[in-house]
Amino acid sequence: AINTHRGGPTPGYAENAIETFQHTLARAAVFMEVDVAATQDDVLVLMHDNTFDRTTNGKGAVDRLTATQFAALKLRDDNGQVLDAHPPTLREALDWAYGNTILALDVKPGVSYESVARAVSDAHAVNRVAFIAYSVAAAARLHHVAPDAMLFVTIKSERDLDDLVRRGVDLAHVVAWTGTDEPNAALNIAFNQRGVEVEFGTLGGHTSWDARFAGERREQYAAFAETGLQLIATGRSADAFADLDAHDNVEGYGPLQCVSTD
Repeated sequence: AINTHRGGPTPGYAENAIETFQHTLARAAVFMEVDVAATQDDVLVLMHDNTFDRTTNGKGAVDRLTATQFAALKLRDDNGQVLDAHPPTLREALDWAYGNTILALDVKPGVSYESVARAVSDAHAVNRVAFIAYSVAAAARLHHVAPDAMLFVTIKSERDLDDLVRRGVDLAHVVAWTGTDEPNAALNIAFNQRGVEVEFGTLGGHTSWDARFAGERREQYAAFAETGLQLIATGRSADAFADLDAHDNVEGYGPLQCVSTD
C-alpha cells in the first residue's frame, strides 16, 4: 500500500486536500496520511500547522476560527499559489475515502484521541483508517479508545513490542514505523515473525533516500522492500509504485503490498 504524506501535494495541488487525493490516486494506488486539527467550535478538520498562514489565503490560528470560517478559506500549494480548493473537514475526507483508499490519521497536539475516534466511528470508517502513534504510550491510549483500528507506531526494538503487549495492545493491529535512516533487515524479519508489518520512510529533505534515488536516477524501492518491509513511506509515490511493480511477478501486487508514500 502507498501512504502519501498529506495526500501527495504537488504544484497546483495543496496538502490535505481532497482534490490532491484524487490527483494522487490517479497516478498510483496509495494510502493517504492526513493531519487532524480542530476548529474553535470543535469541528475536526484537515490541517498540519497550528496556523493556516502557510497553506491558505488567510492568517491566524486554526483553533480561533469556526468551522464555517475555516471552510471559506482557499488553499495554497507548496509554491504559495492560491487554488480553487478549500480545506476539508475530517468527515468529508472520511466520506470521500470510502471505496477509494485508507486514511492514516496524524492527530495533532491539542486534539483528543476520543473525539477523533468518535468521528471515525460515526462515519463507519474504523476498518478503513489507521491512527499514527509516536510512542508506545500513545499507541496504548489509541488502542483503548479505538480497539479495532490499525495503529502505525514508532517502534525501535522488540522490547517496544513487548511493552505494547503488556499494555494490552493486540500486535495484529500494529504496523511498526522504523524511521528513515537505514532498513534493518534483521529487525524487520524479527517483527514479521511476530506478526507485525513494518514501515520504513524514504521521504524527507535533500539527504533523504527519495532525493538520492532521484538524483542517481536509480530506483531502489523494490530492493528496500526485500529487507522485510510491507510499507514504504515516500514522497515519490508514482516512482516507487512503478519500481515495485516492475520487480514483482504479478502485475500490481508489489506496489499494493509494499509502498506507503509520505
